[in-house]
Amino acid sequence: MACASALFLSACHPPALGTTITNVRIIDGTGAPAVSGSVRFIGDSIVAVGLVRPARGDSVIDGGGLVLAPGFIDTHSHHTGDLLAMPEALGAVSQGITTIVGGNDGGHAYPLAATMDTLGKIRPSLNVAYYAGHGTLRRLVMGDDFKRKATALEVDAMAVLLRQELDAGALGLSTGLEYDPGIYSDRSEVIALAKVAAAVKGRYVSHIRSEDRDFWDSIEEIIAIGREAKLPVQISHVKLAMLSLWGDADSLVAVLEGARAEGIDITADIYPYPYWQSTLTVLFPARDFADRAEANKVLREIARPEGLLIGHFAAHPAYEGKTVAEISVMRSENAASTLMGLIREALVWEKAHPGRDGESVVATSMDEPDIVKLMQWDQTNICSDGALDGAHPRGFGAFTRLLGRYVREQQVMPLETAIMKMTSLSAIHMGIARRGTIATGQFADLVLFDPATVADHATPAEPHRVSTGIVRVWVNGRTVWRDGQTVAGRSGRVIRRHAAP
Repeated sequence: MACASALFLSACHPPALGTTITNVRIIDGTGAPAVSGSVRFIGDSIVAVGLVRPARGDSVIDGGGLVLAPGFIDTHSHHTGDLLAMPEALGAVSQGITTIVGGNDGGHAYPLAATMDTLGKIRPSLNVAYYAGHGTLRRLVMGDDFKRKATALEVDAMAVLLRQELDAGALGLSTGLEYDPGIYSDRSEVIALAKVAAAVKGRYVSHIRSEDRDFWDSIEEIIAIGREAKLPVQISHVKLAMLSLWGDADSLVAVLEGARAEGIDITADIYPYPYWQSTLTVLFPARDFADRAEANKVLREIARPEGLLIGHFAAHPAYEGKTVAEISVMRSENAASTLMGLIREALVWEKAHPGRDGESVVATSMDEPDIVKLMQWDQTNICSDGALDGAHPRGFGAFTRLLGRYVREQQVMPLETAIMKMTSLSAIHMGIARRGTIATGQFADLVLFDPATVADHATPAEPHRVSTGIVRVWVNGRTVWRDGQTVAGRSGRVIRRHAAP
């Protein structure tokens, strides 16, 4: 029978086979109230949302009345570091993360084009985007002679490399101004490079120059970079990490709002923990690790000896999992001597093992009321700052911790707002298109979870304990997490910079 008649079009052109998730509370990522309904997707894209009936031949999944949300977007992630060895990305997908953004804190895998090509071939279980790291570019140009201001010619050379990485698809420029080699740069160097990113409508994210002693000057600096380079700027893992700064969250928000009123697009991301992870050396901004007065100041005002937990110590692995307070007892010395000694021993080990990190620390420096107020700011999105094989529990639990501890238990914000801060707001802040909301035409990155039970279980003592309550996760329409296990969907994609929406 001919197919000319409209009566027979459905028979001649049967609907494409898709997947329909029925019986769910849809929280679409925009902040709008949850609605009951269904979501249908074909291949990698959502085709219908709301009062949707499955098409003939569809795979139908009964959501059991649970919440269906967009996949979570981790704007400051170090999960990329082990992604080649762990493409299933357990720590990320088990907490509902479907997109990670690497290249943070001023460091990225150079050259970016080769990194992206490799990821495109192995197809990890989640989507990956990158920033180009200022520190990486600075080392390429200056080598080991980086403990000084760069010359104009050196800044020009960095700009050439940055443009190369932006052309490869980097979202913009990242800095780690509290770390070597970025700590030795001056503001004019950073602004010059930020202008290169701005020229292609890229963005700027920064681990600012100080999160403690010189905090307010560092906030002024990132605002100035946004003002002078004329591009969006984001404070990475915003925190008030010094006892004398505790209680200043309202003041910080007021400063940031003032900058936004001036027309500067400044935003932030945050992880929901009172402790950070980095190196012991970052505690000494002058890099004088034999300065006993500075060591005592660190232990008095930034992190107590019992709040400095050694996550990695290659020269003496027995120290791992112990605090500086505990190690000082083991060594029969005061805490300041232990702190300086650990750094000295780690640097000796690193010199004998070039390119390898000798130590890391998980340090308690923040106050819960500040964390809550900064999370509640309407321009703060959620991140993990975590890794697949890290010593900080954020790598396995940041997003589920927000949903369980802060939303369900403490009720610091509505569930719909929390989802927005993990999805659409993150996409906006990173300039990522077609992800972050549940709507027709969006990629089918989805998370099905139980808001009554979702919870993180990772701790500093057991940082790789998997969350509960995340029932199923889809990336580009394929399942990557189900029934408490990773599924080899290998459906992740490399996300490259595009013109700002």
